[in-house]
Amino acid sequence: MTIDLDLAGDPVELTAALVDIPSVSGEEAVLASAVEDALRAQAPHLSVTRSGNAVLARTSLGRGSRVVLAGHLDTVPVNDNLPLRRTEGVLHGLGTVDMKSGDAVMLHLAATLPAPRHDVTFVFYDCEEIEADRNGLGRIERELPEWLHGDLAIVCEPSNAVVEAGCQGTMRIEVRTSGRRAHTARGWMGSNAIHALGDALAVLVAYEPRQVDIDGCRYREGLQAVRIEGGVSGNVVPDSAVLTVNHRFAPDRTPAAAEAHLREVFAGYDVTVTDLAAGALPGLSAPAAAELVAAAGGTPVAKLGWTDVARFAALGMPAVNFGPGDPTLAHTQQENVPVADITRCAAVLKEFLS
Repeated sequence: MTIDLDLAGDPVELTAALVDIPSVSGEEAVLASAVEDALRAQAPHLSVTRSGNAVLARTSLGRGSRVVLAGHLDTVPVNDNLPLRRTEGVLHGLGTVDMKSGDAVMLHLAATLPAPRHDVTFVFYDCEEIEADRNGLGRIERELPEWLHGDLAIVCEPSNAVVEAGCQGTMRIEVRTSGRRAHTARGWMGSNAIHALGDALAVLVAYEPRQVDIDGCRYREGLQAVRIEGGVSGNVVPDSAVLTVNHRFAPDRTPAAAEAHLREVFAGYDVTVTDLAAGALPGLSAPAAAELVAAAGGTPVAKLGWTDVARFAALGMPAVNFGPGDPTLAHTQQENVPVADITRCAAVLKEFLS
């Protein structure tokens, strides 16, 4: 099936065309082929390559700096929110926010900026919305690492069309307790492992999350119980229990420092780290990042959450989020993006790059 995308036209209409090509995680092949074909036909100034269901394109103009623009092609599963629907000034539907409007802005720039003042790499990747080991950026880093290097990375995830700098780190731990089984009629003969979590829960209730300013952006940390497991049957004192806790930490903490903090908070408990992703410092003092902030205007804000900017930060690059749409609408049935956000992001990035 051949799908024609007009990259040089209105990025709003390009967003609409992308949304109407379903691309749930793992099923991006049709959209990836349409993107690849359009780039090869309409952006001859770019070198284009394919990696699985990811498409990469870049200039090679010998500029003194390189900017990497990245966006994922996949969406969460359809939730009765396709095909695209329009109201005045707004596009509604799966992927309008997360993140086909951002992809459309990138594709429009790829076709309409043949001689940017920075060399530019465009990365359209797959499987961002599912388990991290399937994320297309990981495969690209292993197989085509030179395609991810630059002086600034801009991930066009939704950010209300303002610069969201860096991102929080995230860690998940299990706090385990053990006890001794007994019949509940003779409970004093046992030791209740669920009751033993009481002090840990009290610690969470009393915990005061840290707030920290970095490059003028305020990051708010968090510590929340997200799951509790335990129990044998309705008449047995339980001998084991597990409390799962999620920690969102500011990017000035390393993962090791975040783990040490949690072990201090839950001193005396058996603590196991089950999930971990480092944060990303905003890096707004880097020259290319400062230029983007100037072009965008307004005041950058901290990214409260984790995004793939962290992958670029791990490569030694400053990285920001800048894209159309409200991130709180991502993954909801009510996804929608204002047309004005798409137009603004395209204009800001065009000014920055040209």
